[in-house]
Amino acid sequence: MANGGPSSLSSEDLACFLCVANTHSISRAALELGADQSTVSRQIARLEAALDTRLFHRSGRGVVLTDAGNTLVAYARQVASTLAEARDAIRASTAQGPAQLVIAAQPTIANTAFASIGTALKQRFPATKLRFVEGLASPLLGWLAAGEVDVALLYLPEQHGALKVDVLLEEDLTLVTPTSWNHIGPSFPVRKLPEVPLILPSTEHGLRVLAEGLVARHGGQLTLALECDASNTVSMRLVEEGCGATLLPFAAVADRVAQGRLHSARLVEPVVTRRVALATARNRPSVPELWDIMQSVRQSVRNIVMSGAWPGARLV
Repeated sequence: MANGGPSSLSSEDLACFLCVANTHSISRAALELGADQSTVSRQIARLEAALDTRLFHRSGRGVVLTDAGNTLVAYARQVASTLAEARDAIRASTAQGPAQLVIAAQPTIANTAFASIGTALKQRFPATKLRFVEGLASPLLGWLAAGEVDVALLYLPEQHGALKVDVLLEEDLTLVTPTSWNHIGPSFPVRKLPEVPLILPSTEHGLRVLAEGLVARHGGQLTLALECDASNTVSMRLVEEGCGATLLPFAAVADRVAQGRLHSARLVEPVVTRRVALATARNRPSVPELWDIMQSVRQSVRNIVMSGAWPGARLV
């Protein structure tokens, strides 16, 4: 209940007054408002003090409006109606979603999920201008922090304190090689990675950091065939041409493996997994209807995984 001073009027006090006026009873009004009788009595007394007049005649059978009370009823109903109209207008506005929504994702995730997410969000928020952006981890994190991107789908970085994250799934990392490398079987031990000439992004990117950490745990160093900060498509093309191998989730290479253009071996001893998360920046204000947007994205990803269209992914 409101705690205004003797000279103040509040919408809560007026709502309480209307409830008492409609029920003709302090006790019945208290039941409707979910308050105790003493609280309702204090609100009415505060309102009477603010207006310097009696609003009710009290008797053993309840309360009856005074002339001043009858006058106030009309104004109180007008205030209640105006507030209801304001709430409806605001709800209608926010239900339309944000004027613009920018969603970013790392390449493999974008290729797998953007179509489904776009369909779901356009159905839910047809008035929203939707923009998709693809990028590697480092610039993507910068876009989030700068407010250039509202929501991101990314492989969860080890340091993510600046992000609010919702982990969606996990998938195994695989060694992707030319089909001519007949010595590579369906799985490949992590300890042997230093023996493989790898095509990887430069040092600032998450996949490179992950790869260096894997070989360092076994006392080794990466053998780089070349660095490639271009798209996964370029990296896979380089592997096809025999320039080296690379590390990618199976979803990124499933089509080419099925076509016989690439070979994929699951990393083992230990199995290496990466988690895909839905992220927003902690230091930025939320877009309207963010919860609803996040739920739509989560459900879209879930549907993709459940349908088998995200090979190698497991929901968490």
